[in-house]
This record gives sequence, C-alpha cells and structure tokens, in this order.
Amino acid sequence: MSDDGSAGDDTGHEQPPREAFEHDPIGHAEARAGMTVGELAAEYGEAGVGAADMHEAVDIYAEMLADDVTVVMGLAGAMVPSGMRRIVSDLIRDGHVDALVTTGANLTHDTIEGIGGKHHHGTVPEEEQEREHDEQLREEGVDRIYNVYLPQEHFALFESHLREEVFPPLAEAGTVSIQRLTEKLGEANAAVNEREGIDEDPGIAAAAFENDVPIYCPAVQDSVLGLQAWMYNQTSDFSLDALADMDTLTDQAFDADRTGALVVGGGVPKNYVLQTMLVAPGAYDLAVQLTMDPPQTGGLSGATLEEARSWGKLETAARNVSVYADATITLPLLVAAARERIAD
Repeated sequence: MSDDGSAGDDTGHEQPPREAFEHDPIGHAEARAGMTVGELAAEYGEAGVGAADMHEAVDIYAEMLADDVTVVMGLAGAMVPSGMRRIVSDLIRDGHVDALVTTGANLTHDTIEGIGGKHHHGTVPEEEQEREHDEQLREEGVDRIYNVYLPQEHFALFESHLREEVFPPLAEAGTVSIQRLTEKLGEANAAVNEREGIDEDPGIAAAAFENDVPIYCPAVQDSVLGLQAWMYNQTSDFSLDALADMDTLTDQAFDADRTGALVVGGGVPKNYVLQTMLVAPGAYDLAVQLTMDPPQTGGLSGATLEEARSWGKLETAARNVSVYADATITLPLLVAAARERIAD
C-alpha cells in the first residue's frame, strides 16, 4: 500500500484508489426450516442482485408504515384475480394505506368476489394447443386470465349488483366523482356481503369504505365497471366527473408530513400516484416499486423511480428501490416482512 492509499498489484505496479467500491463482501443467504418471512428477508440482505433489492424494499416499506407517513398505493395488473385481494384489504383495515389508486378491472373482480363469485385455478395447455383450449373456453362461457379462470355468469351477477345497489343512488345526484362511485361500490359490496352471508371477505372497496380510505380509478372506462357505468348513463342522469378526484388527492399530498408511494405494477395507477407530486409543495420521501417492465422502451410502466426523481415526483434525498419480479410473489413477501419488522 502506498502513502496515498493506492494499492499495488503482484508486479509492483500501483493501482488507482478505489473511489466507488466499499469493502462489503457478498454473504451467502441461509434458508432453513422454521425461519420467519422477516428472517428470510434479512438473509436476502447478505446476497446480491434481486435479493438485495428485495431486502432494501422491506427496509423502506417498513419505514413507510410509520404513523407520520401518508401512503399512496398504486395497484395495477391482475392482482385481485390472482389472489392478492386480502393482502390489500388488510393493509387498508390496519391503517397502512391512506389512498388507493387502482384499475376498474381490479375493482370489478374485487366486487365479484365480495358478492359471491369466485375465480378458479386452471391449467394452461402447451402452446400449440392454447388456441384450441381458448376456443373451447369461449364456447363454455369461461374467461381466462393466464392460469386463472372466471365463469362469465359472474359478470351477469356483477351487472345486476351495479344496477340494483350502486348506480340508482348515484343517479339521483346526477354527476359524481369517480371516487364517489368507488365509495358507493364499497358500501354496496359490504352490505350485500353481510346480507347474503358470503363466506369470502367483502374486499378492498368495502374495506376502503369502512375505513374512510379514498379509492381513485382514473381509467375506470377501461373495464367492465366502466362499460356498465357508460351503459347506465345512456338511460339516466348518472355521469362521472373525471377531474373532481384530483382535488382530494392533491389535498392529501399538501397536508402530509411525509409521503410514501407503494407502486405495484405500472400503467395509469402508477402515473396517477406519482404525478400528484407535480402540483404539491414537496415530493415522495419513500417509494417502492414492484414491476416486471423494463425501462428501455421509454414507457411509463417501466420507468425507474430514479427517472421520477428527475421530474420532481421524488425528493432528491428520497429512499427508493425497484424490485423486478412477479408482484404476486414479491407483494406478499414485502408486506409480511415489513409487518414483522414493525411488530417487533
């Protein structure tokens, strides 16, 4: 070692000092019987690549669950049909979500489960048989979401629910915000779930209604829920004001001490969560993104959180991380490990 801290190699030649390298060697994660999810997440911190990102995500999300942080959650993709519904509704009930931005599709499937419908496991055949299989499903009246199957009669149940329980009271007011629609949807879901003695949890919209958590659905038209709203609009005074919701979400951002964003998937929910900070005095202090979309296409779904910092959506000193993996795998792990952390 020379006087200036540079290292020499075996030939005696001096090497330049290492400016970006800190001597923090990779460890080897242990996976043993009986360990908790939190302990497994801690072991991820010994490793590299995606495991290290997952460990950091747990650390950031656990901080996000502090009482002084306003958490806005974005939920895109087939998270309800795939079985992630209870995780989100429990987070809402436990006070870990202050606002939810999601898709009309997730609200549609959430309602179907809440009023008595069910999604089912299915087996996707080999690629050369897939078209024939889907043609058969169409004849049988079954819709497929990858390896999740949904009988179409559940959509008829959903349509009746909207026309009998949800839309008529809203039509009396004429034009309402989308958030008012999701609120009424949650109220109706909770009522029918209890009245009919449905075994399944009443769901995300119901939990949000019962705990005064607003649900925003900025692309509601892009769903069966939106289609049914449009059809009801043709024969009634019922209509939706797409701009009204921006007042309440922006007010939440203005009033927050610290803010955190949990972004599951991309699309409109992700952008709606992040763009709120363009008109707020601050930006997100904490952010975790669970995605599989690459950034190289330039699209919003794959855009990194670092890119969001350049727009002023994240504070310069914000703690943030992206985990690139299937969110049906990473979301339960993230939530369970962070909950274990704050429970200690």
